[in-house]
Amino acid sequence: MKLYCGIGPNSYRVRIFMAEKGIDVPRVEVDLTKGEHKAPQFLELNSLGQIPVLVLDHGTVITESIAICRYLEALHPTPALFGSDAVRQGKVEMWNRRAEIEIFGTIGSIAQHSDPMFAERLVQFPAFAETQREAVPAKWAWLDREIADGRPFIAGDQYSVADITAAVAAWLGAFFGADIPDSLVNVHHWLDRVQKRPSWNA
Repeated sequence: MKLYCGIGPNSYRVRIFMAEKGIDVPRVEVDLTKGEHKAPQFLELNSLGQIPVLVLDHGTVITESIAICRYLEALHPTPALFGSDAVRQGKVEMWNRRAEIEIFGTIGSIAQHSDPMFAERLVQFPAFAETQREAVPAKWAWLDREIADGRPFIAGDQYSVADITAAVAAWLGAFFGADIPDSLVNVHHWLDRVQKRPSWNA
């Protein structure tokens, strides 16, 4: 296998996931600042010109970070980062989707509508980026209330891909000046717990 990756939150999600699994896959760094993701040879792998991309030994290509993680989970089921039984799998899926839609997507919109790197991909609306930035504290406040029951991780008692998604969203938010409000102690305690894991430095 070969993983095409680079800077950015989705590559980071896959790297953290692999680190938690102890998986070592040869990597090809794609320099987005040089437009390598738009080169003809890369577009043959992913017509959307996005990373990460996993190329299997027999040539099959898998794109999208969560799809890549699901494939790796099937090959390496322990530790179970998508849930170890039916109930946990349902909860992890629910919370990962919530983290993606409510938090990751909101912060991603700030990046897409304010960073020059995305100017060629879509019509940017800086005002929309600012409305999304204003929405971020309420998104984190919602999560703070949800995890006020004292559970150690977002989907329950086990670390999962939902924690990876939300923590990388926090990382991206800090980069774009959309930080978690200091008053949200539950979220900060959870994030501190996650960031102390060795995989955070993947």
